[in-house]
Amino acid sequence: MASLTPISHNFTKHQLQLQTPSNTFTFNLNLNPNPSVLGRSTSSLRFRREISRMPLKAGAVSVSATTAEKPKKRYPGESKGFVEEMRFVAMKLHTKEQAKEGEKEVKEPEERTVAKWDPTVDGYLRFLVDSKLVYDTLEGIVDKAAFPSYAEFRNTGLERSEKLAKDLEWFKEQGYAIPEPSSPGVTYSQYLKELSEKDPQAFICHFYNVYFAHSAGGRMIGRKVAEQILNNKELEFYKWDGDLSQLLQNVREKLNKVAEGWTREEKNHCLDETEKSFKHSGEILRQILS
Repeated sequence: MASLTPISHNFTKHQLQLQTPSNTFTFNLNLNPNPSVLGRSTSSLRFRREISRMPLKAGAVSVSATTAEKPKKRYPGESKGFVEEMRFVAMKLHTKEQAKEGEKEVKEPEERTVAKWDPTVDGYLRFLVDSKLVYDTLEGIVDKAAFPSYAEFRNTGLERSEKLAKDLEWFKEQGYAIPEPSSPGVTYSQYLKELSEKDPQAFICHFYNVYFAHSAGGRMIGRKVAEQILNNKELEFYKWDGDLSQLLQNVREKLNKVAEGWTREEKNHCLDETEKSFKHSGEILRQILS
């Protein structure tokens, strides 16, 4: 429906604007007050038609440059893929002593760097048994695939359950008693099972951190333990069939592909789970020194 609206006026001039759904018409009305010509009609109309190239839709609103949409926020690592975002958040949860990118402030005694690395065989066995329970759980969840995306991570080459079974068998052959899983391992396993049934983004966070942390810092810990209590024996836990860097790259690509289907809120939810992953893994790891 057209509307006629005054848009400017002064003593001698009036300007009206006629708006229709598709066009704008501006009318300049000049009123000449010259007394010499007052005896006859002195009004003159000059029409200027401004035709929009794009028809206006009903309810359309003009937005000035000053109110243009702000640039989209970029998250650290986002340009390289979601795995880089997860890595960035994980590194921030390290202390400065643990990693140059670390930002975590030490608040609890167990978070401090160990002054003297003094592992025990009994403690290491508890660590290995609990680790096996966690990997059994992760690999079982992936095989069952309560969510279709989990199936992407079957047979990646990063699986550790069978390797750990061989290591525990070796310890048994050396005369050591293999303990039952302890509280840290049982608690983490149960948490992963519950999470995987209802929260795929959070579960993927744990999947990433458990496997990728073991391929990096986990290997360094394994070498330290082997030097001190295993006469430099390299366990199967720290061996992979094939090139590890390529196996990791293959899984990175799968993780990035899965995350492409997530909203920004779902990605952030995944990242928020990182601290819980560190907490559970840290409780299992600390058993080496107990």
